[in-house]
Amino acid sequence: MTFTDIETMHQGAKAKRFLSVLNWVHTQLGLNVAPIVEMDDVRSLPSGSLGRAWANHLAEHDLEPFDHAPRRQQLHDGVHVLTGYGTDLIGEAEVQAFLLGSKWRLAHVLLLAGLLRGLARQRRAKINALSYGEVRSRLKTAYRRGQQSCFDPDTWQPERLWEMPLVEVRSRLGISTSPELSFVLSRQANS
Repeated sequence: MTFTDIETMHQGAKAKRFLSVLNWVHTQLGLNVAPIVEMDDVRSLPSGSLGRAWANHLAEHDLEPFDHAPRRQQLHDGVHVLTGYGTDLIGEAEVQAFLLGSKWRLAHVLLLAGLLRGLARQRRAKINALSYGEVRSRLKTAYRRGQQSCFDPDTWQPERLWEMPLVEVRSRLGISTSPELSFVLSRQANS
């Protein structure tokens, strides 16, 4: 087992603890809603559809949908599908920058700050070390993509779009594809 493996396990354990606390807080505040993503239904949708791409994303990353959580938390993985950003620290930071660009919220700033701290820790440990310039450029691009979109994380209703081709959903929401993401996004859509 390498140091990278240990650090990855440590980050995963911290993320699970954070999500557990977050779920407890949401339960106490009565914010949780019934599941939005019915996995059996979306798995059976045509290849290239939003629903199928969502199911494939969860399967590829060995993730379970957020059940009985606040609506925005349940839709988080859908933002990854729409934007093509990864589930590693930089991908999560890009999602927060995109969301911050689409609709300013203090929560996105705080989450982004925590993710940047994790990226700095990785850089010091020489794990997946992106330079400050690379991180800044990627987050700036994600923020701009959010600003240029007409995506509203508070009103987006993917359950009305499950069967629609992912490419069309992105187009309707004004989510552009940057050249470096084009390959990833086309691969997602055709899965």
